[in-house]
Amino acid sequence: MPMTMTQKILAAHAGLPEVRAGQLLEAELDIMLGNDVTTPVAINEFEKADISSLRAPEKAVFVLDHFTPNKDIKSAENSKQIRIFAKKHGVANFFDVGRMGVEHAVLPEQGIVVPGDAVIGADSHTCTYGALGAFSTGVGSTDLAAALATGKAWFKVPSAIQVVLTGKFQPHVSGKDVVLELIGRIGVEGALYRSLEFTGDGLQNVSIDSRLAIANMAIECGAKNGIFPVDAITLAYVQGRARRAWKTFAADPDAPYDEVIEIDLSALRPVVAFPHLPENTRTVDSLEAEGLKITVDQVVIGSCTNGRMEDLRIAAALLRGRHAAEGVRLIVIPATQQIYLEALREGLLEVFMEAGAAVSTPTCGPCLGGHMGILAAGERAVATTNRNFVGRMGHPQSEVYLASPAVAAETAVQGYIAQPQS
Repeated sequence: MPMTMTQKILAAHAGLPEVRAGQLLEAELDIMLGNDVTTPVAINEFEKADISSLRAPEKAVFVLDHFTPNKDIKSAENSKQIRIFAKKHGVANFFDVGRMGVEHAVLPEQGIVVPGDAVIGADSHTCTYGALGAFSTGVGSTDLAAALATGKAWFKVPSAIQVVLTGKFQPHVSGKDVVLELIGRIGVEGALYRSLEFTGDGLQNVSIDSRLAIANMAIECGAKNGIFPVDAITLAYVQGRARRAWKTFAADPDAPYDEVIEIDLSALRPVVAFPHLPENTRTVDSLEAEGLKITVDQVVIGSCTNGRMEDLRIAAALLRGRHAAEGVRLIVIPATQQIYLEALREGLLEVFMEAGAAVSTPTCGPCLGGHMGILAAGERAVATTNRNFVGRMGHPQSEVYLASPAVAAETAVQGYIAQPQS
């Protein structure tokens, strides 16, 4: 029976020769992830069941990132609970303040996830690791508790959509524009409980950082996961950082797909998603053609979608020698400690600060309305984050526009959503 890449990974982890879409199975897990918001709930359920030990503590990963450094007493208590639990159960992959970063940037960077893995995380953007050729998906905290106890999880095998990428990016276009274009085409439910499988000769022009951004937002069109083939770009990233051996999987040539979507990278233009859904997309040049100037109060560059080195370099190139417009708060958040240090050594943080930016320690911060940039009523922000639902970044009467680092940087300078200038 021909299978997709996702189906092959699930079959292997379930010990089955083949699987089909819609089939229920129990799969062994390679990584089980929790953060400072979701892990306390899992711990409570774990202890309520009177379970004495983790099935595989080496597969557990806890990252304190959403409200850290702790913003209030509740977040401090949550973090303390996780620290105690991690120490008690011998969880070595524990990332606290000073070592932490945004979870979905930390795990690839640290070589914790490798190609062919089956990964769950109590965070919806766990689908990020599909960029490395792994099956990864978000689950609830109770599911995480069960996985910590058993090392396994139940899945319904997804059918798939094939996304064929061709061509090469034009200047100021990146992976964020690819995924916003895709979501704009199919809608926030267009891939509901299906796998997005990216293929095509255009992949040779898509960096690992862009792939991570694309896979990260697979959930924003309802996908169970997004996944990329393991190619030379993947291997160049994984080799030297992977902590374990890995196995690669590839879709069969005649693998079944519900539909095929083609995206020509060379035809893409910078895209922005209007409130209050990621599917409300428009090209930035269309706004300028209409003479529409959407002014903003805040610009955020960072998050598990676009807080990596490629993103910071793109933003810095546009901000160098320029300054944020009067009345615009520019916030830059490197996604991990390592990225922060690398950006410091390259002089990027100096560029940001001279442009009038506040540069934060790694944190999810404003993305989920946590801290480090909450919006008041009536305020607008352009952000390189992944969601723009009502109240996502603060007051229910605020607005969030999603965009790439290039668009965000140019917007900060102009004071309104603007096309990046060469």
